[in-house]
Amino acid sequence: MSGGSRTGAVHALLVGINAYPGGRCPPLEGCLNDVETAEEALLRRTGRRLELRRLLDGDATVTAVESAVRDHLGRAGPGDTALFWFSGHGTEKPATERVHLDVEATGRWQALVCVDGLLVDKRLGALLDEVAARGVHTVAVLDCCYAGGATRGRHLTPRFASPDPAWFAAAARDARVPARPARHVLLAATRLDQPSYEGRFGGRAHGLFTYALLGALRAAGPEATYRELLAATRSRLQVSCAYQHPTLAPSEPGGAADHPFLDGAGARDPSPFLLREDRRDGWQVDCGAGHGLPFEPGTEFRVTSPNAAPGRPAERTKAAGRVTTPEPTGHVVRAVAVGSERTLVTPAGWEPEPSRVYPVALSALAVPPASVALSAPGDRAAARALRRALAEAGPGRGPSPLLRLVERPQEQAGDLLFRVEAREGRAHVLRRDGSPFVHPLPLARPEDADRVAACLVHLTRWHQLRDLEAPPGPVTGHVRLEITPWGGDTPLAADEHGEIVCRYDLGPGGPVPPQVSVRLRHTAPEGRRLWCLLLDLTDSFASHTSLFDDGRFVGPGRTGYALDNRPVQLSLPPHRPPRPGAFALDWLKLIVCEGELNTVPFHLDRWNPRAPLSSRDSVLRHADGALRLDPPERSARDAGPAQTGGPGQWATQTVRVRTVVPGW
Repeated sequence: MSGGSRTGAVHALLVGINAYPGGRCPPLEGCLNDVETAEEALLRRTGRRLELRRLLDGDATVTAVESAVRDHLGRAGPGDTALFWFSGHGTEKPATERVHLDVEATGRWQALVCVDGLLVDKRLGALLDEVAARGVHTVAVLDCCYAGGATRGRHLTPRFASPDPAWFAAAARDARVPARPARHVLLAATRLDQPSYEGRFGGRAHGLFTYALLGALRAAGPEATYRELLAATRSRLQVSCAYQHPTLAPSEPGGAADHPFLDGAGARDPSPFLLREDRRDGWQVDCGAGHGLPFEPGTEFRVTSPNAAPGRPAERTKAAGRVTTPEPTGHVVRAVAVGSERTLVTPAGWEPEPSRVYPVALSALAVPPASVALSAPGDRAAARALRRALAEAGPGRGPSPLLRLVERPQEQAGDLLFRVEAREGRAHVLRRDGSPFVHPLPLARPEDADRVAACLVHLTRWHQLRDLEAPPGPVTGHVRLEITPWGGDTPLAADEHGEIVCRYDLGPGGPVPPQVSVRLRHTAPEGRRLWCLLLDLTDSFASHTSLFDDGRFVGPGRTGYALDNRPVQLSLPPHRPPRPGAFALDWLKLIVCEGELNTVPFHLDRWNPRAPLSSRDSVLRHADGALRLDPPERSARDAGPAQTGGPGQWATQTVRVRTVVPGW
């Protein structure tokens, strides 16, 4: 793969097919929405450098797609980027001939289903590699199935089709293209042996992979790599479906997977967010959904010192209005409407001067509620008990701002959906696809319904912490989270699934858990110290900050170590014996900011269905629908400088670690 350029053109070919010929393939609903949303994301990221072509429904024939790859993407030259995006059906067929088996290690060959036939994956790969051979940074995003199988999720639609047999015969020759090392980057919705799905988000159909990828892309900084995007996408997607695993190729460390997405095209110089008045719409901050803000009330910005963040604040302030000394730091404005590039706000208890421009930092981030769909066929008492418990699941026994009851799963408000099914005296808390979040909970006594509601609040808080992502800003990428084997110095690289895999050893006394070193490297040689909070989010739905002393700062050019440079032991929890095949997942989340954070909202005990219900109060204290980023409260007698204005600019990084017990 050849590297691209930040200033070169981005040639994009977006293909989406909902309307397949009747009787040959079942229709889909979300593919045109995928293309539309992908186009919006590309425009935000690349601006005027985007040269776009779309092929939709009946226009997306095999010949048209191949010609567009050659003629449209083929116009790209050295320093440019070429992007091929496909949303539609995929299919597969057993490789029966010797020539097919020689190039298909899986024993099957795969193809994209165009509106009139099949485009075999190896044929597409060869066409894209012809583009890449001219020094073009070439990328393919495929949201379709590569394998067949029954639908595992009752509320999801598979993007797999068994089309006209004649199409297979016509495409068989293309499956013979010899396999060569790919020159392009591939982000695929699934592994080779899995179907992909589409579902509804806020009443609008999308491919699960596309929806998750574009969400991760909106939240990512300009330097986010394909590997980092894949990890964030997989985390987002698995909230909805446990059976679909996006993949990245090639995945070798230091190769294409570690290049920035589209080679960093569209990156802007970092600068502080600014509060200014618009004569028509009122006060606004130049930060919006394109920077990762959710469309929910509760987001707040706090006025900071004009020298609180790097960049060119004076230049931008002069362009917008008169430069003067701002009001004392600490004043807050609250979001009332989040747009793509700006947020309309209202001052909280103060009056900004209309002619002034104020630098602000994010101080409270709205966290969208989870949707809850109840199902209790034939058990009205259980349905009433659950509805009553949800209505009393918040602070003061009122409704919880973290949960929103919906009548049907298709009406969910955010990405997180709980399907709660009551049957045979138990409550099953399920994902969209029917896989369980936790073991079934009893539902025989009135207090059992309260425990189900407490479980939903707990799971929502945990997912909010795990999926917390800062908008790109001046400190993005300044501190890197690295994991190395204990005694080694080379960081471990994530695999094609976005995970770092660590394995137990077999010692004389039995299985021995792996040990690693976790370090935080402040890569900037000069500048300010940055405060670092390291969360360990476990698959038991717990979160703790003890690895890095509940948050400390790391100086420029310095390295901080978890546990004061003692080994971090990755072991299975006590209730999970280290038998062959057993595993545990940890999400290590690094939060970096310019000021000290209050760590209390980031603590969460593991989910324990036997814990007394009174213990839920520790969760409810921080369940008001917003995550506070202000510094810890200090008494007037505490020594040290005053903490005002919130943490300033901040950034996040998440590393997913899988600890496995091999089958020796």
